[in-house]
Amino acid sequence: MKSPYVAELQPNQVITATFLVQQKDIRQKKTGEPYLSLILGDRTGEIDAKMWDNVEEVMSTFERDDFVRVRGLAQIHLNRLQLTIQKLQKVDEASVDLSDYFPASKRDPEEMFRELRQMLDELKNPHLHALCKAILDDGEITRLYKIAPAAKSMHHAYLGGLLEHVLSMAHLARMTAPHYEADLDLMLTGVLLHDIGKIYELTYDRSFGYSVEGHLVGHMFIGLRMMDEKLRGIAEFPRNLRLLLEHMILSHHGQLEFGSPKQPAFLEALLLHHIDNLDSKMASLRTSLEKDRGIDGFFTGFNASLERQILKKDKFLNPPPAGAKETPKVEPQRAGNVKAAEGNGPRKAPQASPFAERLQQALRQDKTD
Repeated sequence: MKSPYVAELQPNQVITATFLVQQKDIRQKKTGEPYLSLILGDRTGEIDAKMWDNVEEVMSTFERDDFVRVRGLAQIHLNRLQLTIQKLQKVDEASVDLSDYFPASKRDPEEMFRELRQMLDELKNPHLHALCKAILDDGEITRLYKIAPAAKSMHHAYLGGLLEHVLSMAHLARMTAPHYEADLDLMLTGVLLHDIGKIYELTYDRSFGYSVEGHLVGHMFIGLRMMDEKLRGIAEFPRNLRLLLEHMILSHHGQLEFGSPKQPAFLEALLLHHIDNLDSKMASLRTSLEKDRGIDGFFTGFNASLERQILKKDKFLNPPPAGAKETPKVEPQRAGNVKAAEGNGPRKAPQASPFAERLQQALRQDKTD
């Protein structure tokens, strides 16, 4: 049972815990000696960490994506919680529960997949119905579709995020298509196909990144290739209908500067772009609010996707009393993972100890970040 989680950490708390190394940099102090700058994480969030002393003994013993057990002091630095590490040791993957470390959709992927499939089973166009069925009947595609993130970091960046994003877009399509007199069958097929190449574009066995295929050609081309492979097994699929689907895949980012080889040129393609953009932007906003690491203030840190800070509306409308400390919350166990461990409530800050005092003295020294 992992404890504490990142979301449980309190200022001035000395902790011993295991984390996933999400980022590792070896930097130099003003004295020329090395120090470690890390981002450590688990399923509840991430925290900046620094190790100032005895770095040469450990800096070559672990890499990014390894698990490490650390002892250190959580301290506020620049309005964020930062962990100053005294001891660090690599941990064997076999000794950890992976579900404690990788964020995943809060919804059950099997339930989401059944809901999406039911929508697509209702398509009236026989050609589009046959194409969607061919894709959803492919065991490898559906296995990856249920676990892939929708992005590396911009939105729905967690296991099952792609399926959650597509299902949300399918609901938006069903609401907006009648209003704009759009072809709902074409919209839902475009929703299924527009990001399907991401199951191969992204890597998500540990931290999220891009595959070689993703780096070289990207998810749009991969998606076109996947659709082409399925269309070969469907007799008499209309050529013009195929062109519309290809255009929807290639234009769903909306603008050339955002990575679309083409701009949307017909109603369903433009609507697909806008519901994709809406859902991704709203998910990015929610993530900023849920994962913000700022201690004080009514705004989150800068959101690169939205190019702005986000107002913490609930906190703004109901500010905590002066001097009150907010209690961090541990994110619920995500669907598809093992059952959440019980009894992982917020930890109280411990009393000062010789170790804590030494770390606090180190923090006051003039060190570079």
